[in-house]
Amino acid sequence: MWAKERKWVFLSLGITLLIVLFGIWTMFHMPSEQWHAREFKGLFKNYGSQARILLFAVLAYYVFKIMLQRRWLEQWLILKRSAIVLSRLIRKLHTPLAVLAIGVIILHIVGAFLYGFKLDFANVSGLIAGIVLLPVPLSGVFRYRGLDRKWHLRLGLIFAVLFLIHAFL
Repeated sequence: MWAKERKWVFLSLGITLLIVLFGIWTMFHMPSEQWHAREFKGLFKNYGSQARILLFAVLAYYVFKIMLQRRWLEQWLILKRSAIVLSRLIRKLHTPLAVLAIGVIILHIVGAFLYGFKLDFANVSGLIAGIVLLPVPLSGVFRYRGLDRKWHLRLGLIFAVLFLIHAFL
């Protein structure tokens, strides 16, 4: 199964690399006076909003997985069948969307630091969420090899909680 997914992972890595390089090139080719303007703040906040949408799709895999494992949809056959189809689709997209989301998060972080980092709740909660996010992809690689010991899921859930705090509070 890994061989089939590998091409999608490498494709998403390539697309993400292009997006990140173009985004960073665009930011650093702006005059430094614009880094503190309202328009620039809107730019890096848009990256954060895009990452939020991608992360909801990435986390949806776990929601569908839990709903099916706990048999919450057994009473509604049409919902159960729909959840199974969506779960299979989201399972295939989980890793490529996560790679893309991490790239957009990198652009969001670079933009936030260029705009100006202040010790307020939004910046500190985002920084903590970013630090927790760092080992998640590495533990995901170990997950495929069977060496994970559930670190990918645990760190991913901790990141999800911190991400929701950062995004909505």
